[in-house]
Amino acid sequence: MSIIPTRMAKNTDQDDGDVSIALKVKPKTKRPPQYKVMILNDDFTPMEFVVQVLERFFGLTNAQAVDIMMVVHKKGIAVVAVYSHEIAETKVAQVMDYAQRHQHPLQCTMEKE
Repeated sequence: MSIIPTRMAKNTDQDDGDVSIALKVKPKTKRPPQYKVMILNDDFTPMEFVVQVLERFFGLTNAQAVDIMMVVHKKGIAVVAVYSHEIAETKVAQVMDYAQRHQHPLQCTMEKE
């Protein structure tokens, strides 16, 4: 919190030059915690499906989606995006539901940044 002093003159008929100080408290706003949404590698989900998921649910271009898919393929996991808790949770649920409906074991998870 930061304190910003301001001067306020006394409201009297006689001005004796006395000035009182009021303190205005300016609260610091705290940013909400951010969450990383990550895709995990598996040996069964086709690479093309992962690219499709990245484009569809994360708004990535084909080139960006291919790059992230290759990181997942080579390193086993990749951070796709960072969101507030509610958005990250929604993205994970959408990806997991979509993968399940298409009978792929693709895993998507989130963790606090």
